[in-house]
Amino acid sequence: MTTSVLGVFRYEEDSLAAAKQLKASGYDGLDVLSPIPMHHAWGALEMGISPVRRFSLGGAILGAICGFSLATACALVFIQPTGGRAIITFPPFLVITYELTILIGVLATLVGFFIVSRLPALQDAPYHARTIVDRFTVVVNYDDEQKRVEAERVMREAGAEDVQSVEIA
Repeated sequence: MTTSVLGVFRYEEDSLAAAKQLKASGYDGLDVLSPIPMHHAWGALEMGISPVRRFSLGGAILGAICGFSLATACALVFIQPTGGRAIITFPPFLVITYELTILIGVLATLVGFFIVSRLPALQDAPYHARTIVDRFTVVVNYDDEQKRVEAERVMREAGAEDVQSVEIA
C-alpha cells in the first residue's frame, strides 16, 4: 500500500518551489502533474536526460550485428560461385544490415519507452481531477507520520490550495 501527500497549486511557480523544497528535504517518489508541458520540472526533480536513447543505441547495434550475420550466414550456407570474387562482401550486405538496424532500433526504443515510463501502470497513482483543467499537483510518497507532516507543511508554505493524504492499494 502506497501512502502519499497530494498538494494542489494554482500557479506553476508555486508547485515547482514545493517540488524543489521537497527534493532538497530528501523525499523520494516525487511527481509533478500539470495540464501543460512544464520543462522546468525536469530541473526541479533533477531527472536528467531520458535513458530511452540507450535502448535505441543498443537496439541499433544489435540490429546491425544481426543483419550482417544473417546475410553472412545465408552466403555461407548457400554458396554461389561468383567468378573468383569473395563470398562474403560488404556492399551487398549493407541493405539487410541497414534494414535490421532500423527495425530492431525502433523496437528497442519502444520497449525502452514502456520500461522508463513504467507502463502499463500496475497500480493506481494519486490524482486530482482539476489537474487536467487548470491546477498543478505535487505528489510525494512518505514512510512515516513525521514525513507526512513535514511534506504537508512544505506544500502549504509554498502556496498549496489543497493538501490531502492519499492511500493507494
